Amino acid sequence: MPINFYNHQIELNLKHKKEVRDWLNEVATEEGVKIDELSYIFCDDEYLLSINQQYLNHDTYTDIITFDLTEEKGIMNGEVYISIERVGENAKKFKNSPEDELHRVMVHGLLHLIGYDDKNPAEKAGMREKEDACLSMRGF
Repeated sequence: MPINFYNHQIELNLKHKKEVRDWLNEVATEEGVKIDELSYIFCDDEYLLSINQQYLNHDTYTDIITFDLTEEKGIMNGEVYISIERVGENAKKFKNSPEDELHRVMVHGLLHLIGYDDKNPAEKAGMREKEDACLSMRGF
């Protein structure tokens, strides 16, 4: 059940860490998944771009990359890399607070690890709807 938060060459003081952990665990539990180990690594654009190039052969900036390390069905293990720079830009673009946008991206990564996808317009719409439902579960 450990959910860990790391900063890579950036300074981010994640607010409400315990509440965020509890919320993410609640989302996973409602989806029938137990979190064994989940790491969120907060970084900058350049670091996430290098991961995107090295592991996914994509030469584009992105806000999130998720690596599913799960070996047993129903038991989640994974790493979620999030560009704080992209989150900040998207918060402005979508007129969200930076904290709300960060939580959206965090739950987006969790939903990918659970099995949700967003490769086509219908999946994207479904993912957005699921993100909204998860965000409404926050009690903080």
